[in-house]
Amino acid sequence: MADEEDSRGSVEQRAQAMQDDIERWFRRRQRGDWARILRMARKPSKAEFRQTVIVCGIGMFVLGAIGFGVLWLMDNLLPSFFSWLTTPTDVQFNNP
Repeated sequence: MADEEDSRGSVEQRAQAMQDDIERWFRRRQRGDWARILRMARKPSKAEFRQTVIVCGIGMFVLGAIGFGVLWLMDNLLPSFFSWLTTPTDVQFNNP
């Protein structure tokens, strides 16, 4: 029975030590730049959130369109433009 109490005490002590470490970590974070950012942060209103979603959606659409345009150029226009680079030539080199 005494052994069980000793083992429980050590588990409780380890748990308390872990909790103290976590609290110490949070206390250190409350004084730096992170704390200032978190204090200024707030939940956006529905209008702000909707505007953010719309702007991000437009940005993703524009980037997708640019990527599609580059893909189309690489598949259709550029191969014919650079065909002279890929055609084999009948150049013969003299080996001494």
